Amino acid sequence: MTSLVRSVSESTVRRLSLYLRTLERLQAEGAETVASGDLADRAGTTAAQVRKDLSSFGSFGTRGLGYRVGPLHARIREILGLTRPWRVVLVGAGRIGSALFAYPHFRERGFRIEAILDSDPAKIGGVWEGVTIQSAAHLEQVLARAEAEILILAVPAGAAQELAERAAAAGVRGILNFAPVRLRLPDEVEVNNVNLAVELEALSHALVLAEVQG
Repeated sequence: MTSLVRSVSESTVRRLSLYLRTLERLQAEGAETVASGDLADRAGTTAAQVRKDLSSFGSFGTRGLGYRVGPLHARIREILGLTRPWRVVLVGAGRIGSALFAYPHFRERGFRIEAILDSDPAKIGGVWEGVTIQSAAHLEQVLARAEAEILILAVPAGAAQELAERAAAAGVRGILNFAPVRLRLPDEVEVNNVNLAVELEALSHALVLAEVQG
């Protein structure tokens, strides 16, 4: 049997996340099976792409019957590493950090923000839902106490590289970076960059292109 965890493209992983959400909606509707075509329509892709993505991890469906919703949902959760909790530390108690901390689906997916840090003295000591904001100067100690595996950086560009280097040296394995800068870190540290300005610019370009073509 093909391993549940293997190296695949980032686009494949993102589609798996879409399939997972689609399967959750199907479960809520009481569906027990789903055809690859229906799963594809709901996730915004093609049946051939669905079959190709899932075949990377083994045999899931039955010809003529499709996929069993419950077991497929469970297997994709395993593939995406969502069957265990992940300990997270958030650096940055500004607007983005506040929104991320309040986002309920992080907790539902097992991502637990164990600590919040900031460099602003006016924010240090504040409490968000029982979690006290601590000084970023204590990053290494906080990471060690929390046994954190993931760091979320919601800080200005000028502060991000140093904080990321300190976190990597302290053993953090993954960083979700909202700072508008590319981080330079060892290959063993996984970094996902989220640049909201880039996403909006891509969207505005698509709208302008549609106007021109229309």
